[in-house]
Amino acid sequence: MARRIESTLPIGAVAARTGLSVSAIRYYEAQGLISSERSAGGQRRFARAVIRRLSFILIAQKLGLRLDEIAGALKDLPGARTPSAADWARISTGIRARIEEQIAALERMRDRLDGCIGCGCLSLDVCAIYNPGDRQGAAGPGPRRVLD
Repeated sequence: MARRIESTLPIGAVAARTGLSVSAIRYYEAQGLISSERSAGGQRRFARAVIRRLSFILIAQKLGLRLDEIAGALKDLPGARTPSAADWARISTGIRARIEEQIAALERMRDRLDGCIGCGCLSLDVCAIYNPGDRQGAAGPGPRRVLD
């Protein structure tokens, strides 16, 4: 059953409520992350639940999730109603695992930072601790050990 146009929001109102630009909202719609209906005049009209979906997208991006990961999480949320606490709890499991991976990578970088920045040993055979036998040199240039 289609929502009544009066109960939906125009794109400008969604932009004002989320702090996003109109073009960003259109982009997220084109990516399939949100959806809208069209009024008789052809204007986009969004369900109020879109505000929470957009807020989630912004938070997830700040956490470092890619749009495809965000889309995967959003597919489990209802599109026509505001997500409940149970809905959010269900999708947070996968996101939590992704955040834990990011934390572990950041901790590895932090712990290796003092010994790696600026020394050049990641592609030379001078560091017996971080790159014995120049193993990393075979993988190509760059800070491979710190980022892995």
